[in-house]
Amino acid sequence: MDEKEIKVGIIGAGGIARHRHLPNLQQVEGVNLIAVCNRTPETAAKVAEDFDIPRTYTDWRALIRQKDIDAVFIATPPYLHCAATLAALEAGKHVFCQARMAMNYQDAKRMYDASLKTDLKTMLCPVPVGIRGGAMMKQLIGLGYLGQIYDIHMTGFSAQYADPSRPLHWRQMPDISGLNTLTLGMWAEVLHRWFGYARRITALSRVHIPQRRLPNSDDWARVETPDAIGVIAEMLNGALSILHFSGVTQFTADNRCEIYGSDGTLVYNLDTDEIYGAQVGDDKLKRLQIPDELQQEWTVEEDFIFAIRNNTPTSPSFFAGLKYMEFTEAVIRSSHERRAVDLPLS
Repeated sequence: MDEKEIKVGIIGAGGIARHRHLPNLQQVEGVNLIAVCNRTPETAAKVAEDFDIPRTYTDWRALIRQKDIDAVFIATPPYLHCAATLAALEAGKHVFCQARMAMNYQDAKRMYDASLKTDLKTMLCPVPVGIRGGAMMKQLIGLGYLGQIYDIHMTGFSAQYADPSRPLHWRQMPDISGLNTLTLGMWAEVLHRWFGYARRITALSRVHIPQRRLPNSDDWARVETPDAIGVIAEMLNGALSILHFSGVTQFTADNRCEIYGSDGTLVYNLDTDEIYGAQVGDDKLKRLQIPDELQQEWTVEEDFIFAIRNNTPTSPSFFAGLKYMEFTEAVIRSSHERRAVDLPLS
């Protein structure tokens, strides 16, 4: 066997697997897709046919037991991430796990702890938001463009759940998605990437549309996952962060991250990857061009395979995922218990 060949099995054949991971893995030289698992044999067979994958499974444990699989891609909703990751690491497989990392902080901690006991590579799927201009943002912040950072404002608005007649989505089902809510974990990942971690969280949440029909049913269910959240985070760097998420906002402006400091302001358009900035003495914000050498692409599959072959660090690591799951859980605890929550969680 070519020592550079990596045999991959994928668990979950939903949209992210079919439209991103599988076609992108096919473009990486030396990667051999040899197995796919999905709940129904029909969907597994269809994906296998579309991507020329020789083996199909409906039991993810059976796929993990295959001795010739080097790496496992877990592309299911969060409910399976912890169990499948622990089993794959125990079986000696490298693990790429779809975001969000887990159902809750406890499961994320189990995954992280397991990753520390092995030399196998573990990686989470990074949120594509902020990737293109992220290196430039970190450079500007690091070079002192803002001076002392005072305030960070982030919005994650959409109309995804604005229609009350829309059935309950799996992302609104705690038994499938856990504590993950709206774009909370995604924006926390970006917040940590650029500004570091929080030390205290205060949050409020709302369920504006309290009942929805169950999928493919005339029965109704109570909605437990918030469709709007407001967060105040005290950052370790001294800044105050205000984050607002909603899935029921109509005709919204582009989502943005606004950073205000003693010497300047930066605004990152999270929908268009445009950066605007101004420093003390300027007349107004102006668009800052992202140099070609600082532009980054969403090449997660290639990055993971590279890390396996070259024994290099992965990003986001399981530690990064643990931190955004900690942030997510702190937000939910704060909103439920009506109190501030200190970080790190014990």
